[in-house]
Amino acid sequence: MENQAATHAFWLAGRRTAGEDVLEVTSPWDGRLVGRAAVPTEAEVEEALAAAYAVREEFAATPAHVRAAALDHVSRRLVERTEEIARLISAENGKPMKWARGEVGRAVSVFRFAAEEARRFNGGEAQRLDTDAGGAGRLAFTRRFPKGVVLGIAPFNFPLNLCAHKIAPALAVGTPIILKPAPATPLSGLLLGELLSETELPAGSWSVLPVPNERMPALVQDERLPVISFTGSDKVGFQIMDSVPRKHCTLELGGNGAAVVLGDWASEQDLDWAATRIAAFANYQGGQSCISVQRVIADASLYERLVPRIVAAVAAQVTGDPADDATDVGPLVSEDAAKRVESWVEEAVAAGAKLLTGGKRDGAGYAPTVLAEVPAEVTLSCEEAFGPVLTLQSADSEEAAFAAVNDSKYGLQAGVFTHDVQAAFRAHRALEVGGVIIGDVPSYRADQMPYGGVKQSGVGREGVRFAMDDYTYERVMVLTGLDL
Repeated sequence: MENQAATHAFWLAGRRTAGEDVLEVTSPWDGRLVGRAAVPTEAEVEEALAAAYAVREEFAATPAHVRAAALDHVSRRLVERTEEIARLISAENGKPMKWARGEVGRAVSVFRFAAEEARRFNGGEAQRLDTDAGGAGRLAFTRRFPKGVVLGIAPFNFPLNLCAHKIAPALAVGTPIILKPAPATPLSGLLLGELLSETELPAGSWSVLPVPNERMPALVQDERLPVISFTGSDKVGFQIMDSVPRKHCTLELGGNGAAVVLGDWASEQDLDWAATRIAAFANYQGGQSCISVQRVIADASLYERLVPRIVAAVAAQVTGDPADDATDVGPLVSEDAAKRVESWVEEAVAAGAKLLTGGKRDGAGYAPTVLAEVPAEVTLSCEEAFGPVLTLQSADSEEAAFAAVNDSKYGLQAGVFTHDVQAAFRAHRALEVGGVIIGDVPSYRADQMPYGGVKQSGVGREGVRFAMDDYTYERVMVLTGLDL
């Protein structure tokens, strides 16, 4: 295992490379130096791009078993190094160990799912064309082929698993990828490169390049990268899409996830469960998840019973050192991020919101916070908090609750606590989001399911097979003169 304060090489066309400059990675918890990431020069970035572009046809023709074996290898190695990798995630990101271990487990699944899909993807579909007289003796045969080299741009909040969601589907379909991990948390992505280097994938089929954000526009504009997969803020995501309108862009952007508690979710056990789940997933990852619970919209008939349960459950969240197994909520990624959350809460309280618990900042840490009666016009009501902050409101009807969910520029996922299957289907039809989670918070994501949003929450879908579809296109071949 490398010393965490060591310099971590980047990966240029599958080759460990030292670079000339370094990026220092510090812990958001205590400011200590976690490690240094080597930064590629412009010439080295060009070498990686040229290699990826040159190998694209060879890689597309690689047998499925070769790609699947490489993906299986990474999955197994992640299992073997779980504790080490979890500690690296926690150190560079500030994520509590219980959540960091979970993130490694999810990345294990992503690579395993990708290996399974690589073995069955692209098998082809035959369609008879003799349904009209002009198609007599003709059969259409369809396969999927890569659109071209992928530029994967990953965020800081899941520094391992969201890199996995870029890399694994690309390798599964046989398309080269240039991965740009977040500058705040590059070390987990570089470690993925170390595991990939142990495989027999063609040189040039992947690179991990921790370039600074100011150098990202040149990558985005490069014509050798026709596919861009970006996870991050809506502002940056749509700037990327607007700057390259002829490229294929998958954008996984922000949200302000709502949990709706309908009137039939009314027993003591129901309310305790909802409060526990809401408290945990408003604050997991320090609230730095685009599907964390930011809004609770509860039926008026049970609002007064639910609120004290939520407040107590939030207040019981254990904050502190992310390396401590007992910690539920660690720091935000930086002190500036915590100051932004602090300012939004102060603005809401000044405008009349009621602070029910929390509301205090300590460096990069922000106490788990609950507010009620938040005015609709304040920033906290309109934007993604991306911090451990939860707002509560009541609704007089199911229709009013669903309308409140939709009264947002975002539409990523929503949770609906109900036992009524008809209400579940009404929610699925009415809510303007990419995913509706019944009986739980909006924060549930299985890595194999389609994941993405509508409105300002993005375009396209991730989830291993769905990303593989996104990275490829259908090409039809018509066979003529057949005896069908």
